[in-house]
Amino acid sequence: MIMLPSAEMASLVRLVREPIDVAALAGASTADGAVCLFVGVVRNENQGRAVLRLEYEAYEEMALPLMEEIAAETGRLYPVTDVRLVHRLGRLEIGEASVAVAVSSPHRAEAFAACRFAIDTLKARVPIWKK
Repeated sequence: MIMLPSAEMASLVRLVREPIDVAALAGASTADGAVCLFVGVVRNENQGRAVLRLEYEAYEEMALPLMEEIAAETGRLYPVTDVRLVHRLGRLEIGEASVAVAVSSPHRAEAFAACRFAIDTLKARVPIWKK
């Protein structure tokens, strides 16, 4: 496994209040053979109960630095060239994207692993709540 120096890894981290442009997240360099994209969407039920919509809020001053840290950690742990983390805030309707993670890497196995690590870590560490 070849690890890229952290200076060579790019990242983009955002909290947004408008719809996430998923297509714009899937960037790749000429060194990449894989882009793994995870998109979380609002579903119509949770634990057997109907969901009409969700509202997301965050402690933004803490959330953004933690998201930056997760992007950097992903780059240290996996041979990736790019990590992009975007989470939407505000009122979202059923079917709308609430979070997106895109990871570019020379190889697909590492892209999948890094993408899973990034979304799982974001969900566990970042102060973003839904109601």
